[in-house]
Amino acid sequence: MKPFDVYPLYNVTPVRALGCKLWDDQGREYLDLYGGHAVISIGHTHPHYVQRIREQLDKMAFYSNSVQNPLQDQLAEKLGQVSGYETYSLFLINSGAEAIENAMKVASFHTGREKVAYLSRSFHGRTSAAVMVTDNPKIQAPVNRGHAAKKVAFDDLNQLEELLKTNEYCAVLVEGIQGVGGIYVPSPEFLREARRLCTETGTLLIMDEIQSGYGRSGRFFAHQHAGIEADLITIAKGIGNGYPIGGVLISPEIKPWHGMLGTTFGGNHLACAAALAVLEVIEQEGLIAHAEKLGAYITERLGAMSGISALRGQGLMIGIELPGPYTPVRDRLLYESGIFVGTASTNVLRLLPPLCLTQGEADRFLAALASYI
Repeated sequence: MKPFDVYPLYNVTPVRALGCKLWDDQGREYLDLYGGHAVISIGHTHPHYVQRIREQLDKMAFYSNSVQNPLQDQLAEKLGQVSGYETYSLFLINSGAEAIENAMKVASFHTGREKVAYLSRSFHGRTSAAVMVTDNPKIQAPVNRGHAAKKVAFDDLNQLEELLKTNEYCAVLVEGIQGVGGIYVPSPEFLREARRLCTETGTLLIMDEIQSGYGRSGRFFAHQHAGIEADLITIAKGIGNGYPIGGVLISPEIKPWHGMLGTTFGGNHLACAAALAVLEVIEQEGLIAHAEKLGAYITERLGAMSGISALRGQGLMIGIELPGPYTPVRDRLLYESGIFVGTASTNVLRLLPPLCLTQGEADRFLAALASYI
């Protein structure tokens, strides 16, 4: 047996990592400005993170949600304090796609409605309902196609208002910053008006902060730049720094009932220990303020370079649009300079580094990029 061949793989085999650096099986060092799809938030193998997981592993790694788990209470309390959503509840699962599925289910249960509005260029996951609200027909199998989802043009308030007037929609689903779509930031005006329209029509606003949350934008959640609150917020990726965990923050207006949601592995003891370590490091090391400051520095330096068509993003979530295909530049960065970056569309480089990235490491990337574009 062999792995199912669905991934186009780089010719690199990382075997060790620390902070923002990786080493391959040949001993070569790489700078990680992608964080494995924005997953590595506090840096690879952070000592506090490793210690927290080891200590929990010595006690107990897993038991089901049929018993009391004080770590879930601790995580919910800490997340509320750090994010500013202290009155909300937290439902824990294993991944971002599961978070999206459960958020839409909660919205539908709460409103009794079956339709969801989502934005063009969106990406919300690869499971059944998540694919339905993802703007990529190529990953929709026939079994995934449905009529409960309606696409709205990005930042188009008029189109959104017309949809919500029908009172058929349980939710509007918006990424805090579109990641896979190419690092597009919804305008504050769109988010504020979407919030107002949702309130007026009894529709729930779901903010997908799976990639843009956990301090990456320079706020805990990217939508907080617009000064709004969401009814439901989906989280994953950076929450566990590599340990699989996801969640949904749920407004106090939404009341649970036993059996409403469920999961086997979600919120297990080891996952909660990892997630608590992440929040503790973010807070102790001031990583949110650091992401805002260093992101502004990188963006300013990029803005002075020739050979870049457009820059988008906030904090340490940056899209660099090139005038031509990204492949030659990405490959030279990786194979010549030893720098991992992400990509989107056909011509966008995506920067999603660990939030502990230093200015010196950023300068290493900036110098390499300047020589390749």
